[in-house]
Order: sequence, then C-alpha cells, then structure tokens
Amino acid sequence: MSISSWASRSRNRSSRNRPSWNGSSQHGRWRGPAAAAVAGAVALSLGLPLAGTASAAPSPGVTTATGSADGRSWTVTQSGDGYRVSLKLDDALPVRNALPEIAVDGTSLGYADESADGRTLTLETRDLRSAHPDDVRVAWNGATSTAKSDGAYKGGHRPSRPTQTAEELTAAATAQGRYTVARADYDFGDTALTLDGLGGKPVEERAAVWVPTDAKGERPVVVFLHGRHSACYDPVNARTNNAAWPCPAGYQPIPSYLGYDDAAQTLASQGYVVVSVSADGINAQDASFTDDAGTLARGELVMDHLDLLAQADKGRAAGVSSLLKGKLDLSDVGLMGHSRGGEGVVKAALLNSARPHPYGVNAVLPLAPIDFGRETLPDVPMAVVLPYCDGDVSNQQGQHFYDDTRSAGADDDVMRASVMVMGADHNFFNTEWTPGVAVAPAGDDWSARTDTVCGTDAGVSATSTRLTAAEQSQTGTALMSGFFQLTLGGKQQFQALFDGSQGAATTVGAATVYTEVQAPGSSRSDVAPLTAAASNVAVTGAGSGVYCAGFSGRVTTSALPACTASTYTSRFPSWTPANYAGNVEATPLLHLTWPDSTSAAARSKVTVEMPKGGRDVRRYSTLSFRAAVDETSADTDLTVSLTDGRGRTASVPVSSLSHALDGNPSSGTSTLLPKTWLQTVSWKLSTVHGVDLSDIRKVVLTSPSTAGGAYLSDVAFQSVTAGRGGPSDLPQVSVAGASVAEDAGTVPVKLTLSARGKSPVTVNLQSLAGTGTQLATAARKVTIPAHATSVTVDLPVVDDPTVETSADTVYKVYVSVPRDAVIGQNYARVVVHDDEATA
Repeated sequence: MSISSWASRSRNRSSRNRPSWNGSSQHGRWRGPAAAAVAGAVALSLGLPLAGTASAAPSPGVTTATGSADGRSWTVTQSGDGYRVSLKLDDALPVRNALPEIAVDGTSLGYADESADGRTLTLETRDLRSAHPDDVRVAWNGATSTAKSDGAYKGGHRPSRPTQTAEELTAAATAQGRYTVARADYDFGDTALTLDGLGGKPVEERAAVWVPTDAKGERPVVVFLHGRHSACYDPVNARTNNAAWPCPAGYQPIPSYLGYDDAAQTLASQGYVVVSVSADGINAQDASFTDDAGTLARGELVMDHLDLLAQADKGRAAGVSSLLKGKLDLSDVGLMGHSRGGEGVVKAALLNSARPHPYGVNAVLPLAPIDFGRETLPDVPMAVVLPYCDGDVSNQQGQHFYDDTRSAGADDDVMRASVMVMGADHNFFNTEWTPGVAVAPAGDDWSARTDTVCGTDAGVSATSTRLTAAEQSQTGTALMSGFFQLTLGGKQQFQALFDGSQGAATTVGAATVYTEVQAPGSSRSDVAPLTAAASNVAVTGAGSGVYCAGFSGRVTTSALPACTASTYTSRFPSWTPANYAGNVEATPLLHLTWPDSTSAAARSKVTVEMPKGGRDVRRYSTLSFRAAVDETSADTDLTVSLTDGRGRTASVPVSSLSHALDGNPSSGTSTLLPKTWLQTVSWKLSTVHGVDLSDIRKVVLTSPSTAGGAYLSDVAFQSVTAGRGGPSDLPQVSVAGASVAEDAGTVPVKLTLSARGKSPVTVNLQSLAGTGTQLATAARKVTIPAHATSVTVDLPVVDDPTVETSADTVYKVYVSVPRDAVIGQNYARVVVHDDEATA
C-alpha cells in the first residue's frame, strides 16, 4: 500500500470457585465494610466514594442525574442513604416471565418495580454507580435490552451502548478523577532482595506509589513494571552503565520506574492505588545469571512487592507509609509490564496462580512486550499493546500472548485483545526513556530517522506516521487507564478502545489504533478457527486455500507448510520464532490466494457451514474474523456473506468494515516494514438485513475479480465484553532436568502437572543446543493423558567420538504453549557427561 493512500484513511468468566485472599471472596471488586453495606454490590472508582463511606450523608430528595436516549429517560434522586433510579419508557415493556431489571452503565443493579402501565421502572439502591450514570436501561436476566416500539424486544443480540466519539473516549480515559493523590513511595535499598530467578543475586526493593487519599475503603491495586533499560547513569558525564549492580562509583540508578507518572496519576485520581516497581538490579544482571533473560526474576519481583503491600495493608510493613494501611484491595489487582516487563507480569500472574492463596490478579496489560518463552495466560482479561514503529522489540513477538492464549483453556471466559498503535516507537511510553524528558541519557529506538514511515527527520515529516513523544505518552496513558478502568472498575465505555466497535480504526489521542479482539467464551461461537482442515469448511474456485504456519526453512512441530518464504521475521509478528520455542508451531491459519477472474462463478470462496445447534446467532453482536492482506499482494478486498435457511443472502465488502485487507505502510527500504498483522473484521449483526438471524446456514468469503491473497482465521459470532477473570485454576505444567552419560542413548525429561487434568494436556518441549554436540535442537508436542500427573519424554543423546570442551555439557529444555494447562517451571537443565573426557 502506498504511503499517501494509507495516510488518507480515517485514521464473565463462568461460575467456578474463586480463590480467596485472607478469607475474603474475590467475587466482589471491593472488600471491607463498604462491600457489606451494599450487600455485595460492586462500587466503581470513577469519581465515586464507596457506598456507606461517603464523606457526607446523601440529602434526600436531591436529584443527582438525569438523561435520555433511544426512547428512554431517567432520573436519579438521593433517597435516605441511597438512590432512587426512575426509568421511563416511551413504550410499555413486553410481557415476559422474567422480572425486569435496571442496568446502569451496562451492569444490572437488580430487580425493579414496574408501574401499572408498564412504562416506568423504579429501583432503590445504595450502589453508587447509580449516582451519575452515563446510561440507564432495561435488563432481563442480567442482560441489557431495549424496549421496542411494538412492545416486543426483537433480535437476540445485546444492543451496544450509545457510541462515543474517539475524542470523548481519550478525554475520559486521561481525565483526572475526583480524588486527591498523594505519594507513598518506599525504598529499602539496592540489595534488599535476592531472587531465585536471578541466581540469588541482590536487587533493589523500591517503588513509587500513588494513593487516592480521600477515597474510602480498600482500593484496587495496579502494579507497573518497566522493561530493560540501562541500570545506571553518570549525571556529570552523561554516560550509562549496565555492567554492575549496585551502580559503580560516580553512577546512580536510572529511575525507569518513574516513567509512567501520567498514567499512574490518572488512575490514582480515579480511585486506584498504583505501584510502579524498580527493576534496575535485574536489568544489570539478567544477561549473566539467568536461563530465561530474567523473566522469572521479574515475576518474582512483582510477587515480592505484592507480598510487601499485603503487609502494608495490615499496617505491619516497617518503612512503608501508613497511607497504605487498610487501603489495598489485593483481591482486585491489575498488572502492566513494558517490554521485558511485559513477559515479567505474565510470569507474575502465573506464579500467583500457583499459590494456595493467590492475589486477585484480574487484568494484565503487556506493553510492547517480549515473549521469549511463549507462555499463555488464559482466564485473565488481557490487552497486548504493539507499537508499529518499534525499533527495539521490532518483531513484535508479544503478539504470541494473544495468538497462543486464544485456545489455551477450554473454560477461558474473558476478553483478549491486541492493539497496533500506528506511529509509536518502543521507548516513548516511558518518559524516563524519552530524550529531552528523561534525567538520564535516552534515545529513539527507531534508528532510521530518514525512513518515510517511521522516521523523525524534518525531511520526512510529510509522510511519517510518527507520533511526538507527548502524543505517544498520552496514547499510552489512555490505553493503560482505559483498560484498568474497564477490567477492574467496570467502566464499559472503555471497551470501545479495545473491541473495534469504533469502526475500521480507533483514534486514541493522536494515534490510529487497529484491533484484534476475542470475546469471552460464554459470549462467543467459534464456527471456524481456520487452523486446520475441517469438515464444515470448503475452499472452492480457481484459487487455493492452504492451511499454514510460521516461516519456511524452519523445522517445527507443525505438519503444516510455511505461510511465507520471507526471511524478514520482523514483518510477521504472529510467526516470530521465540527464543526458547523457536521450533514450535506458530499461529496456524488459512492462506487464501486467487487469480484474476472476470467470472463470478470461478472466484475463490471459503464456505463455512453452520453447525445444526449454532444457527441462531441473534444473541451475538457481530460476525467476526481475523484477516490480513498477504505480503505478495496489493490492497485487496473480500465479500463476506450470510445465507439463511431459505437461501436468502446478505453481503458486505470487508473494505466497508475494516482496513484489514489494506497493506500497512512501508517506505520500501526498511526490513522491519510493512507488518503483516491480522485485524479483527467485525460485521455488526444489527446492520444485517434480509436474512433470518435465527437460522443462519452459511458464512461465505468471496474473492474479488483481481488477483490477490489474504490470511484468514477465527470466524466466530461474538459479543465482546471484558469478562471477569482471575487467577487461572488450570493445572501448571513444569519440566525437570536430568543428568546422563553420553552413551546412555537417551535422556529422560519429566513433565509434571500440579494437579490431575480433567482432559488431556498438550505442551511443547523444546531442547536447545549447548556448547556440545550430543543433544540436538528440536521440539516436539507432548500429551499428558487425562487424569495423569506426569509423563517422561526420552530425548535422544548422540554418543559421538568428539571430545567436548567440558566433561559435563549443559543443555537447556523449555516447555511452551500449553493447552488446558498453564506453565509452571518452564525451563530445566540437562547435563550430559562426555565418555571421551579424561576426567
């Protein structure tokens, strides 16, 4: 796609037993007396005090809010120590067996009293969401609905909230809330901790803490973890040093943990306690003293700080501000990790879920993350943020967190998103990594300044998509703040930042953002994942449809052919070979190609037959699938059609719904660009006419008359909501090391589950070559049978005549991409003794 044409574009988790913390159920978002006072209702932190803890009692009879939309009007009046919500409808409610409810901002607050004429509903509540609602409507059985003009609710899918403009969303996500914010930083020095994942080396225990001082009750906690930057700097000579910890004489630690101040301040003002953790000690030592580049150490660091915060909440942490006593709701925790910190917070969430009494890690946001090990994170709402002009993690390998976790757990019931931020680099989400703002030396990680897409030279300003540092910081703040207010605070308006409902693209601040999104399992019907041949999927016409995975020239666990012959791995985030899982299958999908064809009958088609029990799609909001134009084609298009049981068809071009089949921008000179990245195409079912949505028989994708190609996956009907997750209760799979003599023939590597699985668990085992020649680099898929707790895999050992450089050679093995389990200990060492050695 040309630069000019690109620039011209508009730019519940299912019921299961939840773990508890200190004996308190994690189902509620707040703990303590306030929660009991509202009989378990969830209170939001968006400018509202907790029920029963307001600074002043409500004044009876005072109207706090009015509003109207779509044939509805509402009034909220303070009543006693609560609120009276009155909803008036233009048309009478339909006659139903279910009792009517009132929903505020997308969440039902309970059953309502109905007037005799069926046009007025009233509800008495102490839930403070009702104080200043954005939207009030009817709900049935917990799901929102709309009263239609004929008195009957037609269509089974859940109507969307009134659309907000992108400017309003950004303004709301970055707005300062009602609470006064104070700092409660703590610092126990550069050697306060030792981490097993760092070989017992010492690191600092230091964090910046933002506290909403006048917010009553315990508040949700958000932890930030920065990535790998130089640990130390010389303020006199403007030099950095990452070779020693603690910092050598003349140097001091770089305060990378202070680089997310805007996002922290914003969230704290909205009622969250934000803790940003320093990880300089890990950065200075992870290259020499770890087997996983410091991922485990970073996860341990986060868990150490959560343990410290738990003591601070009880008033038992010496050296920590008393502002934190009784302030922290550790049953409601969000984690954000930038760069190496992205994989670090995923690891922290997994470490947490392995504990007998885990904290309530209910949301994770990896920001420009690495993903060396391809660990999955089901059961926890997640949004991966990818910067298009990333010059550091330029292959955007963090996309694997989204791709790999989509099918990782059968009961997974949370939203998962991946967003591409056009014009953003890797560093400028952190002000301490931004030149001109940072106290230490910093730079733009996109080094090709004259590149016409991502460069910053004045000579390319007319075509460059680059955001300014301030614009990127604002976009990062909006995404971080919006995500945690959505997932922890229940503010449904911010879902539009992540679900693609704004249209072909979302504008967040000055940035154009594209989206992939997967709805919770309970509100999604996967009719064709398109990962392998299926009986209900047929490809016909003059073209071809090939199921494929990854790059050519790699020996992998996949039996599928490669999707691309390109050697530019940074251009294909979904297929980036992971450091510790380089031979593991990556993101299988359907590659559809077609020739020029003037005959409509000869055009290529992908036809998905609907299963008999899944033809009624009225309860879903969209027909969705992922798509990208392939790297050999110009901008292209497909037509998507729905056919019902009477043969009637509704069709729409993909280009009217999404930019997915437009090529991403490239200067033609960078090996990093363009990116081939699948976007979610969403066709709102409310706009589909002329077919019976209760009897859909086929979904068809048809090629245009001009030749082209596209990658396709994940055909589904879905209604995107954030869902409510928490620590996964899937068993953890771990690998153990072994030691053998070279002439043993094989080395037994044992994989163990933390608990018996109800279904078979699959996981990939990757061996990496060491300095010796006895154990080859290879990967294999391993199945642990249902109800079993372990399996032993015999890896071949070559008994060769070579005298190794060491009598004992250490090799490493890793497990990755599990299904129906999560990763526990993901690496181990295999030691092979050389029988030619003299010692």
